[in-house]
Amino acid sequence: MKRRRNLTITAIVVAVVVATVFIIGSGVLWAQKKEEGGKDFTFYWISHGSEGDPIWIYAIRGAEQAGKDLGIKVNASFHHQDLASHKEAFMAAIAAGADGIATSSPEQGVLSDEVKLAHSKGIPVVFFNTDDRATGRDAYVGAELFNVGFQWASYLVDNGHVKRGDTVWMPVEVPGASYGVLETQGIASVFDPLGVKYEIFDAQYDPVLSISNMVDFLTANKGKIDAMIGLGDMVTGNVKEVWDTVGIKPGEIPVVGWGNSPQTANAVKEGYVYAATWQYPMSQGYQPIILLYMANTGVPIGYDIPTMALYDKSRADLFIELTK
Repeated sequence: MKRRRNLTITAIVVAVVVATVFIIGSGVLWAQKKEEGGKDFTFYWISHGSEGDPIWIYAIRGAEQAGKDLGIKVNASFHHQDLASHKEAFMAAIAAGADGIATSSPEQGVLSDEVKLAHSKGIPVVFFNTDDRATGRDAYVGAELFNVGFQWASYLVDNGHVKRGDTVWMPVEVPGASYGVLETQGIASVFDPLGVKYEIFDAQYDPVLSISNMVDFLTANKGKIDAMIGLGDMVTGNVKEVWDTVGIKPGEIPVVGWGNSPQTANAVKEGYVYAATWQYPMSQGYQPIILLYMANTGVPIGYDIPTMALYDKSRADLFIELTK
């Protein structure tokens, strides 16, 4: 595990250095294109998420910053896990003659035809946040979600928080969405052989309703669960408020999950959440635009950029600062 983590960190550092060098050079290239009457690029950045979800607040900032740094246009949209709306936005980008499309995967296999059509028209496609390698996309920027789930489950097992016969509660905002499916596969690879049970709970993709649903579940079942894994940022960010409402003390139920919000980062510091994963959301906005620019200026792409780091109370202050 330590070797894998070191390799991942190394890959992230290398990617950041390469991107930084590229940005410096790309400003010159773009200025030259403008002087030569070259084409201004327009990229489309399409998210399955919601504008109010913590991770997407940071991610859209990254996409907008990349457009500003490169002097190109970025059209961004959010689709609230509406598959039809997401697919329509992708097709609209193709019809508009996009120079590149960055997209998350709302569900495995949903965008396969769209990616194929984009490629037939010479449009590069970069996935971010949630991957779907089978589409044939050109690159991916984001956490390796199977490995994230594996890491969460391993943390609970390795630190003695769960054992055979225990039950882990796994709330999620959108059951069936790519992120939860891939994370659960990683979790299952650890829990199934050990006989640890787990239960996926539909908290729903609404800030107020998700808290209410979690409170109702725990009020009736808190004595029946031994740990929690938050499969999404919203549900993990709810933990402190839900725990306080139900009367659960910090640390009484071990919790791991996503940690891209100030709510979760502070919950880690205060002991409500044992460990959380930061996925560098600004990079998931920024780096896909950089990759699309590279593809349009003759620089080969085709590699993935992993963005993930598990942190605990000892490093919470760093990630609290990053959420500001």
